[in-house]
Amino acid sequence: MDAFYASVEQRDNPVLRGKPIAVGYAEERGVVAAASYEARRFGVRSAMSSLKAKRLCPQLIFIPGRMEVYKSVSCQIHEIFHEYTDIIEPISLDEAFLDVTENKPCIPLAVDIAKEIKQKVRERLNLVASAGISYNKFLAKIASDYRKPDGLCTIHPAQALDFVARLPIESFWGVGPVTAKKMHSLGIHNGEQLRMQSLEMLTREFGKVGTIYYDFARGIDSRPVEAVRIRKSVGCEHTLEKDISKRSSVIIELYHIVVELVNRLEHIGFHGNTLTLKIKFHDFSQITRSITQGRGLMSIDVILPLSKQLLQEVDYEHRPIRLIGISVSNPREESEEKGVWEQLSFEFSDWEVNHWKK
Repeated sequence: MDAFYASVEQRDNPVLRGKPIAVGYAEERGVVAAASYEARRFGVRSAMSSLKAKRLCPQLIFIPGRMEVYKSVSCQIHEIFHEYTDIIEPISLDEAFLDVTENKPCIPLAVDIAKEIKQKVRERLNLVASAGISYNKFLAKIASDYRKPDGLCTIHPAQALDFVARLPIESFWGVGPVTAKKMHSLGIHNGEQLRMQSLEMLTREFGKVGTIYYDFARGIDSRPVEAVRIRKSVGCEHTLEKDISKRSSVIIELYHIVVELVNRLEHIGFHGNTLTLKIKFHDFSQITRSITQGRGLMSIDVILPLSKQLLQEVDYEHRPIRLIGISVSNPREESEEKGVWEQLSFEFSDWEVNHWKK
């Protein structure tokens, strides 16, 4: 969907149509959850701080989010999808992969299915959607973003390598600002330059994900569209009212987040082996630290000491903290053959931020 939350708000409130709007909160610690295309012309983007958004677009109108409405509209969109296939893998409320190799209306060309879905979304929901068509998930995702808004793009197998070669490295799935910066330092700015790198070099520089970059550069993505998605993580994060750097204050915030996380784990019945601490600093840079245990992480007596252990690796004395997050991942049934523990570091880009306030 195109600017989903913002488009729903403009649809439901005609006064907002044609105006730059942002779904989110306008106060000092607020963050833009979604921006209309009118706002994007000023450089306003999702995950941007509200203060920066207002500097870029002084006439920006902030609208509080209505998550229940967006969920309801998402269900209506999926009802349209199910008219064509039941092999649907949701990515978010407004985005999904569809495997239409064998489809219910027996339409031979996927592009014709995409056209019909776009038309039905417009006619039934008065919203605009973009669609990408290709032979794997990576390319379909790239294609869906290629001609927004109201886009329709097909990447044929014969065109894939040339298409990928021209892609800026920032457009590759999973390449956030930190990874892009490292790619640039290695002389990699586009898909063609990425394709020139050896598998050994990419895995040395980027670890296991280097294999994915190696395949993506060659138009390869073997992941199937999974109609049933298994929950892989549960997490909580808090944006603080003020940036903090005092250890006692950080520990107190950490405790409250762990308590909330444990409650969620118990409610969902999720058992994971990997604990990840996420820290976002005052300048919006962020790091994560993770540790994997040979036992399920469910209780505060286990999670809190591990969280404190991970926090010891973070230098925040001169870098005040803006946000703290804790998550449990790596479901136990997927980890039975792994070692007792391993420690990892990851990075996340701003597009992964999906909460109202950061």
